[in-house]
Amino acid sequence: MKIYEVGGAVRDELLGLTVKDRDFVVVGATPEEMVARGFRPVGRDFPVFLHPLTHAEYALARTERKTARGYHGFDFHYAPDVTLEEDLARRDFTINAMAREVLPDGTIDAQVIDPYGGRNDLHMGVFRHVGAAFAEDPVRILRCARFAARFHTFSVAPTTLGLMREMVGNGEVDALVPERVWQELARGLMEHRPSRMFAVLRECGALAPVLPEVNRLWGVPQRADYHPEIDTGLHIMMVVDYAASQDYSLPVRFAALTHDLGKGTTPADILPRHLGHEGRSVELLGPLCNRLRVPNDSRDLALVVAREHGNIHRCGEFGAAPLVRLLERCDALRKPARFREILQACESDARGRLGMVDSPYPQAERLLAALAAAQSVDAGAVAQACSQPGAIREAVQAARIEAVDAALGAGGPSAAP
Repeated sequence: MKIYEVGGAVRDELLGLTVKDRDFVVVGATPEEMVARGFRPVGRDFPVFLHPLTHAEYALARTERKTARGYHGFDFHYAPDVTLEEDLARRDFTINAMAREVLPDGTIDAQVIDPYGGRNDLHMGVFRHVGAAFAEDPVRILRCARFAARFHTFSVAPTTLGLMREMVGNGEVDALVPERVWQELARGLMEHRPSRMFAVLRECGALAPVLPEVNRLWGVPQRADYHPEIDTGLHIMMVVDYAASQDYSLPVRFAALTHDLGKGTTPADILPRHLGHEGRSVELLGPLCNRLRVPNDSRDLALVVAREHGNIHRCGEFGAAPLVRLLERCDALRKPARFREILQACESDARGRLGMVDSPYPQAERLLAALAAAQSVDAGAVAQACSQPGAIREAVQAARIEAVDAALGAGGPSAAP
């Protein structure tokens, strides 16, 4: 029985990065032997065990055979005679197919076991598939794109890119399960350069079947006076990269990605204007979130940002009454923390434009000041003073408008958009 540290831990140590998770492969053992040593079995499809003390994952060396389309269409074979090289051969990229032996005293040997040239590809900054089995798992396309967002200076080997295009062409991507698509998309959005993920997906043709609502944004023009970058797809990538640069949360980054979906369906005869794109964005976003089973916090924030980002950008023109109504539509009084995330997404939209990354965004300060003023109103006291129960809501709103007006100063239009 031999144990090897494998995969991302070896890769990241060679890159000088902090290792977050360590995975191990066990060669020459049976499930019964692992249990006898105190390991706890957790694998469903193949034997994976948790170490009794560290709780790190230890998997028995295995091979796999494709039996059907999609992520789950595999038969796994594990036995004491499966070698380390056979186990590494089923992995996605050469940079993830390296190992180090765990010595009997628990330390890890410095020598890198590298049967497929991963160390050289790591030095060259290349994502290269290990073997033909790469084409059997469509999730690997998403993983490649996600890795590109993390290691954004790396490129995809031409042969690997060609294989990914073949997988898209033969419909393998269509068998991806929604939960796994969202998982990889979310992880990619949380990397350093999310735009690289979408660049790889577009390059291999996978973005169209996975996220057609986003894919159609490239080539759609915008007004150059508002968007010097002109192309809507380019703008969206600048927005998500800005949100990533500020270390904003996943819901903010997802809202940044989806806030302008409606621009992909703007009638050609009104381009480069996009009248009513906010409403169309909302109409497209709901089905997208249902299809990918997007978590509620990301979905809800994205829907508000899609609907209201234009009004938030223009809030400097609003007087107290429309400001209060905007706060109410955003549910800012009940969910002030979420409202701050809404503003972060809108700020990312404003600064994710060519030459505008450092532009001021006074809208956030104005709306937060309006929110603080509205929050200062004692709604309970206003309700008690109201003689007619049916008029309480209007009375509370009027009190909030008065407080916002006093805090920000009178003036500005009184009609709300």
